[in-house]
Order: sequence, then C-alpha cells, then structure tokens
Amino acid sequence: MASIELPKPETDSSTSVERAIATRASRRSFTRTPVTLTDVSQLLWAAQGVTHVREGTKMRAVPSAGATYPLTAFLEVAPEGCPELEPGLYRYASAHHRLESELETAVHGELTRAALDQEVIRDAPATIVLAANADRTRRQYPDHGDRYVHMEAGHAAQNVHLVCESRDLCSCPVGAFSDDDVAAVLELPARLEALYLVPFGHGTTDQ
Repeated sequence: MASIELPKPETDSSTSVERAIATRASRRSFTRTPVTLTDVSQLLWAAQGVTHVREGTKMRAVPSAGATYPLTAFLEVAPEGCPELEPGLYRYASAHHRLESELETAVHGELTRAALDQEVIRDAPATIVLAANADRTRRQYPDHGDRYVHMEAGHAAQNVHLVCESRDLCSCPVGAFSDDDVAAVLELPARLEALYLVPFGHGTTDQ
C-alpha cells in the first residue's frame, strides 16, 4: 500500500475563527481549478489530525467520547482533482499525518451515482468521506454510543467547513447518498459505515 507524506499542518492563519463562522455557507458550484496537497493536508488534519498527546493517547482535532475515536477519514480524488495525487481513494492515517492509497483507480463517477447524481459531488475535485466504526464507542457507551458517534462526525465536518473558509475554498455537507452503494464503491470494510460526505474545491463567482 503506497503512503504519501502530507505537508506539516499550519496552526495559524489570517482568518479568525469568528470570521470563518460568519462567512461559512454551503457552496455547491466548483471551478475546474484543482486543489493542492497543502489544502488536503489542512482539511484532513482539521477533521482527524493529532493535536496533542495526553497520557500516551494521541488526541485528535475533534472531541470524541472517551477518546474512542470511531471515525476514519477518506479522501476521494477526481481525475485532475489534485496535481500531486493520482485519482482514486486514500485513507488518512491520522497518527502519522499521511495518506494510504486504498483504490488506485478513479471512482469519481461511481461515487457521484452513489450520492444520487448530485452535481456537488460530480463537480468537486475532491471529497472527504467520514466513516465510522460505531462499535468502538458503543462498547464504552452502550446507551448513547450512536449519538456520540454522530456528534463526532458533525464536529469533524464542521472543522473541515471552517478551514475551507479560511483557505478560500468552498465546501458543502452531503448526507443524501445510498449507504450500500457508497460502501460498495469505496470497498469499505463491513465494520465501517459512511456517515458524511464533504466535497470541496475552488468556488465559482456566482455563488
């Protein structure tokens, strides 16, 4: 499995959190301008990157009930979506801040169809897929595990949306898709359930 080291994430920018919140909006139109590996690095780090170590545990950028960390972030890259990456599917290895190649062939058309042929997926140069192994959290919290997993997916996606704002990128939350078809297209293991798609890229001026 090929590994791709990602640029070190930046922890400062000229955009305040308050400004990113104020300007954040769901934007569904993208230009053909590709995204960069630095963009990818920042967004995946915001979703699931390690921010500090506490008592031997690598703590990530989003709250997680009991530090169970059920989420896995994948990156789907369209043809010509990112000059530094071949089209296909990658898994974000958060502990090492790198990409692991999962599918070495383009699945962009198939993912678009699995997402009910939405143009926002079709036109995006790349999409982050958040998938969860909910059992990791259910075992520790049998009464509320599912709730905590869904909350965590929301935390991760919002981080991505806000960092997109700070980098002049557009993004859109997508929850309308066929669970079975997305799992089949991405060849997800049975333990993982796709919860959230975040297509992102450079936006058009008419939004």
